[in-house]
Amino acid sequence: MGRAEMVVGPSEKAVAVVAYHLNDAINWWDDVNKSVDGQNLIFHVLAILYGVVAVVALVQLIRIQMRVPEYGWTTQKVFHFLNFFVNGVRSLVFTFRQDVQKLQPEIVQHIMLDMPSLAFFTTYALLVLFWAEIYYQARAVSTDGLRPSFFTINGVVYAIQIILWLIMWWKPNRVLVILSKMFFAGVSLFAALGFLLYGGRLFLMLQRFPVESRGRRKKLQEVGYVTTICFSCFLIRCVMMCFNAFDKAADLDVLDHPILNLIYYLLVEILPSSLVLFILRKLPPKRGITQYHPIH
Repeated sequence: MGRAEMVVGPSEKAVAVVAYHLNDAINWWDDVNKSVDGQNLIFHVLAILYGVVAVVALVQLIRIQMRVPEYGWTTQKVFHFLNFFVNGVRSLVFTFRQDVQKLQPEIVQHIMLDMPSLAFFTTYALLVLFWAEIYYQARAVSTDGLRPSFFTINGVVYAIQIILWLIMWWKPNRVLVILSKMFFAGVSLFAALGFLLYGGRLFLMLQRFPVESRGRRKKLQEVGYVTTICFSCFLIRCVMMCFNAFDKAADLDVLDHPILNLIYYLLVEILPSSLVLFILRKLPPKRGITQYHPIH
């Protein structure tokens, strides 16, 4: 028996130590989630991070306008303005998250939390549109139907979401909340596939260009990085929204899940927006630009 105890003892001790630390981590997670101070701290951190991204997008928009004031709302300017809008609204929502959570009727809370997500979809769908235009123009294919399709898709997405909001306001129930979240999960999956399709096509097209082509390597890296980042963030959002819809422990719309909110919004909005703005930071040249050239 003594020899057996000597063999088993260290193993049992190691398991006990791991279990102890795991229990400490779980207790810490619960303590932060249940603490009003912990909630406020995390939501204020999110507000600051969103505010920083919003300011960066606004500064870049101003720099572009100063560089080419003679041009109107190019694709690049609209992209940066939408980034400023999305991140600015998110910053305000998280700054006043405690107050937002108390708004009545409850549908107002859903609108305040979901509208920036819809605007985020539009922002990056614009980037997919831009890449699709470049791809088809390079292949001498007409792009006349792309912009109408872009506006139609966005119009349908917003219309369906507004209808869901109105029904939830008229007759709120759990099924409609689940349906709304699953709808947006589907929208996120659609956006992820859009990046995979047109980002992948553009990447492969650039790969076929001669090695000595000016700027080929840099453009190839830009498209590859942005495609990977945006595909990943929308895919993560899709998966998380599915969990959010059916698992109360993964609910992002309540105050007592601040750590989950921090992880989620860092992965699906703050980090991707920051990286994309950094990658696409180059200003357009002062002369010879066209309406569609600036973004890249």
